[in-house]
Amino acid sequence: MKAINKICQILALVSGVAALALFFLTDFATIRTAAESVTLSGAQLAFGGSAKYGKVAIEMAKSAHIWFCIIVTILGAVFSALTFKFKSMRFAAPAAALVSAVYMLVITLGNEWKFVDYRPIKDYSAVLSINYSVFVAVITAVLFVFAAFGIAHLLIDDKLAVAGTKKLTLPRKVIAFLRDYKSEVKKITWPNFKFVVKNTLVVLVICAIIGAFIWVLDWGLAEILKLLLGA
Repeated sequence: MKAINKICQILALVSGVAALALFFLTDFATIRTAAESVTLSGAQLAFGGSAKYGKVAIEMAKSAHIWFCIIVTILGAVFSALTFKFKSMRFAAPAAALVSAVYMLVITLGNEWKFVDYRPIKDYSAVLSINYSVFVAVITAVLFVFAAFGIAHLLIDDKLAVAGTKKLTLPRKVIAFLRDYKSEVKKITWPNFKFVVKNTLVVLVICAIIGAFIWVLDWGLAEILKLLLGA
C-alpha cells in the first residue's frame, strides 16, 4: 500500500509537470483569416508575447481564461511537489488540479471565439475561423489524470495514517458528516404559513418605518444645510 501511495504521489507530480509542458510547447489554437493564419501555444494565449502573422510579428493579447488554467496548474504542480515534504499539501494539490481540469474542460467544449483573443491580428474583423488543436483535449485529459492521482494519493495516505487507530478515514468522515447532517435536518421545526406571513408583514412594516425615518432625516439635514449655505 505504501508503494502504491508513493507511485500515485510521483505520478501526480509528473502529470502536473506534463500538463504545464503541453501548455508551453504544443500548439493550442490556430486563427485563420483570408490572407494568413497564426498558430499559438497556450502560453502565448495566456501571457501574450510575439506571434508570427505572415511576415509580421504581432503582440498577442492575454486570455484570462487560459492564464487562469496555467496559473492554477502551476500551483497544483508546486503543491504536489510540496507533498513530499509537507503532508498538509495533500488536499491543496488535487484541489488545484481538479479546478484547472474542470476549467480546461469548459474551454475545450466551449466556443473557441470566447476563449481566444484574436484582436491583435491585423484586419481581425476578417478572421474566418478559430480552431483548437488536438492538444487542447490532451491537456484536459492530462489535468484530469493529475487530479485523479492526487486524489488517490490523498485517500491512500489518509488510510495509512489512520491504520491501527480508532480514527476514521476521510471518506468515512464525509459519510458520518452527511449522516449527522441528515439527522439534524430532521430535527428542524418548519413554521406554518400563517406564522411566515405574519412575520413577513412585521419585517416589511419595520423596514418601511425605518426607511421613512431615514428619508425625513435626510431631507431635514439637507434643508438645514441649504439655510446655512444661504446665510
